[in-house]
Amino acid sequence: MIWPAVVVFIALFALVTVLGFLGPYWRRGNLDELHEWGLGGRQFGTFVSWFLIGGDLYTAYTFIAVPGFVYGTGPVAFYALPYTAIVYPLVFIFAPRFWTIAKNRGYITYADFARERYDSRGLALAIAFTGILATMPYIALQLVGIQVVVKAMGFAGTGLWRDAPIIIAFIILAAYTYRGGLRAPALVAFVKDTLIYVTVIAAVIIIPAKLGGFGHIFSAAGASLASRPKPISLILPPEEFSTYITLALGSALAVFMYPHNITGVLSASGPKVIRRNMIALPIYSLLLALLASFGYMAIAAGIHPDSPNEAVPQLFLHMFPAWFAGFGFAAIAIGALVPAAIMSIASANTFTRNIYREYINRNCSDLQEANNAKLVSLIMKLGALIFVLLLPTQYAINFQLLAGGWILQTFPVLIIGMYTRWFHRWALLVGWLVGMAAATYMPAATYNPETHRFSTIYPLHLGSMTLPGFEALYAFVANLVVSAVLTFVFDALKVKRGIDKTTPADYLEAA
Repeated sequence: MIWPAVVVFIALFALVTVLGFLGPYWRRGNLDELHEWGLGGRQFGTFVSWFLIGGDLYTAYTFIAVPGFVYGTGPVAFYALPYTAIVYPLVFIFAPRFWTIAKNRGYITYADFARERYDSRGLALAIAFTGILATMPYIALQLVGIQVVVKAMGFAGTGLWRDAPIIIAFIILAAYTYRGGLRAPALVAFVKDTLIYVTVIAAVIIIPAKLGGFGHIFSAAGASLASRPKPISLILPPEEFSTYITLALGSALAVFMYPHNITGVLSASGPKVIRRNMIALPIYSLLLALLASFGYMAIAAGIHPDSPNEAVPQLFLHMFPAWFAGFGFAAIAIGALVPAAIMSIASANTFTRNIYREYINRNCSDLQEANNAKLVSLIMKLGALIFVLLLPTQYAINFQLLAGGWILQTFPVLIIGMYTRWFHRWALLVGWLVGMAAATYMPAATYNPETHRFSTIYPLHLGSMTLPGFEALYAFVANLVVSAVLTFVFDALKVKRGIDKTTPADYLEAA
């Protein structure tokens, strides 16, 4: 046990626990109404939304996985930087429009929109199912992030002693999320981002100074990567261009399809707040670039972790005093709690509005709706906890890789559907099914039984040419093609399109 790190870690964790339980008393609202519990009453301004949406996007797994990916694979891992540059202009365009239609129509989830736009319970159920399915392993990975730093501080062994910290973190998270809804993680997000910024800024000053500067870091990392059994160049080779491009583009299209990311957007007080945030949030991309460089720092420092995911914690222990390593570990763990809370809330909103209210209790009251969402948020977190405790970590990672491909298949219904209703509802449903099947098959086809890992990169064979790329994007193209072709078919057969319950006025922002 590294006790100075443990003491600092516990102290900061206790601070955010107190803040989480103060959530219900901050910007008070009637938490027996779903829009108050699950969306914070749609009242967060630019400052709060910046922390909340940023805290939702940049998770503990970002802190652990991105530099770990760099440590393990080299330059291709830097696709995360252009993808964030692509995503914010896209969201700047469509998110204010969705906020407007959601406010005017009383929507809380994406599936609410699909239900009314296409007059289709089937499409709404498909969107709801996909959102929940894709979010579950994401919650589990936040708990994996906590596991990694807890292990670094010396919690080892087997049984309850090994699992106790993660169980305690789960109980705390479950309790303050149940009480405060979205207000709790919004309040904690201030501390989370502050800790992360302090940690990253300290790291990019202190670690390079100890390692002889960035020039030496890149030189040493390049030499080490080149000497591996499968040599890796520090500069992206041409054969990986397609992988890099498709990862960046596919990730950019997918990221705001997740229910938790749109939940943060819908909690804003208006479209102007969202636009300001899409202008300001690229500041986090600078943070991400610095985080990614930790992978090369770990290589240059001679760190040899059991797993690439442990590269950053081991780097901190190697380079920092124990107490500051505990500070950094707390930043990572708290960085897991904020998105995990929002993910469970978003999934609970989706289940309640689009499954419970639609198929189980169509006449439920506002109180029943809110109470059901609170209960489901607990179940979601409990499922993620069981997933992490009972299955090897790589399985959680495998399913998260699948999640990106799954969630991208909702793009045609939701984003394209906000601008045109040209696609036929039944064509979109079949296209979604084809996309989901393809996004599941391609990673499964790359499964390695020795390492128990999937790959998100699928070698697409086009005649004599092989084009490796992000499977989610390939599945998305298949989805679009099928949806377009079947739209012509269903229209030719005069299959009913259903009634669009939205009106042009619903898309207009208030003056």
